[in-house]
Amino acid sequence: MKRTLITLLTAIASAATMVATASALPAYAGTTFGSAIVVQDQASLRAAPRDSAQQQSSLWQGEVLEVRGERLDYLQVWDHKRERGGFIRATDVRRVALTEAEAPALLSVLRFVRDTPGAEALGVGLTAAYLQAAPAQAVSGEEGAQAFDALGTLADRLARRASAAMPGKASGASGATLSAHLDVANGYGVRFASYEVDGRMQVCYDGEAFRRVLAMPSADADQRARAALALTRPECINPDLAAHERAKVQEWQAQVLERVEVSALPSYLRNRVQMRRASVWSGMAFQQARKAVGEPAVAATAARALAEFAGVSKVDLPDEDQPAYNDAAMRVSAVRWALVPAAATTKTTATTGSRPTLVTEPGAPGETCVLLVDARNSAKEPLLRRCTYGVVWSASASVNREGTAVALAVQPLEGWRELWVLRKTDGGWLVDVLPPAATTPETGVAEWAGWVPGGQQMLVAREARGQGRYRKSFEVVHLNGLTTERVTGDVAALPLFQRWQDPAWKRQTLSLR
Repeated sequence: MKRTLITLLTAIASAATMVATASALPAYAGTTFGSAIVVQDQASLRAAPRDSAQQQSSLWQGEVLEVRGERLDYLQVWDHKRERGGFIRATDVRRVALTEAEAPALLSVLRFVRDTPGAEALGVGLTAAYLQAAPAQAVSGEEGAQAFDALGTLADRLARRASAAMPGKASGASGATLSAHLDVANGYGVRFASYEVDGRMQVCYDGEAFRRVLAMPSADADQRARAALALTRPECINPDLAAHERAKVQEWQAQVLERVEVSALPSYLRNRVQMRRASVWSGMAFQQARKAVGEPAVAATAARALAEFAGVSKVDLPDEDQPAYNDAAMRVSAVRWALVPAAATTKTTATTGSRPTLVTEPGAPGETCVLLVDARNSAKEPLLRRCTYGVVWSASASVNREGTAVALAVQPLEGWRELWVLRKTDGGWLVDVLPPAATTPETGVAEWAGWVPGGQQMLVAREARGQGRYRKSFEVVHLNGLTTERVTGDVAALPLFQRWQDPAWKRQTLSLR
């Protein structure tokens, strides 16, 4: 009578997805032939045990077959997925008996395959084989944690491969192989989600194996860290989620990351966890500011983001982690004005007499309106009125010495903060928006860094990632039209920057890290 892994794993594990994963590996009472896992891509299933026989189908690494006999150097097998039998070369498969005695060997092979790019589908099949062969005590212990960690790592890497395959480049043999590997993983119950982002597909593993790792007391700190990092990938948040749903996801991500004890981690892995925490907490601060939960709560969340980022050791950053470090810095920088009470700026500007001042008031539902007023023009008849659905960081407002320009930080998106420049012209006051970069908004910050005396120039620091490129610059910008007069990547190369940069900006900014 046929016995599947569903009945076996239900008794030893509570992870429903992993039960489905292993269920594709059949074990048969009364047979001594066992099963075989395909180890070669495009292995031929033939009608007879010879190379000249008709090919029934092509098999892919990780697929499981029932062995029913041996002929020459071929195995006679039955493919339950395609419901057909045939012959396959013995060198194209690994035979498995699925006994407790074989479990340690399967786990050893799995450890090797776990770190082998391109062997993800094979690794998923080996994981299922190990989970059937291993006793319940092993599955719930350290060995089981290793198996689930390997499964999550393999599935996550396969999803990354699928996401990196750009349209037109994943065609032909490579595209067919990738599609087949995804199909093999799906056959074991490994699930993926796909989102369209900027005209391309983002494929993400649903993370069930990693959730299992976090729930296992036997999992070590490194395994928990890898699981938490995989479960909190920012690119794997559904871009179509409503704002309140996205906020819930970020709160859950923060809870997941809190379950990692960073003190027990190697320095490079500790950095990764803290950078991810900084990014998640900065996103939460933005969402809280949008919902107007109150300055103290927003400030506390932003302070947590800054503290996590400050804990990152730059000397222990590998080259591959530098983009994540820059992204975390920009996300934290985008909400850093939450740490400065808006009232502090209001008290300062209230004593400036005829100099212009900014005040805010609610507009349409979800809108914040910025009003420019002075001693002659009150909020009822402001010099300028501009509304936005973004977060207006009122504490960032700065007026130049001549009283002809005002700089204000406005954050329309998570991780993307723009610079509003309100300036006086012959025809009245105008407002221009200086974005972090002239690209589709991804991650970036445009910061006011100081005023140049004369009322014609200001200093700006910009940092952004867009369309696959990262750029940081320090600029001297002319107020008329916001044209860039001088730009450099090294702040020391601009004498105007060295002389007129604002001391408060220099003390608080992250762009000088």
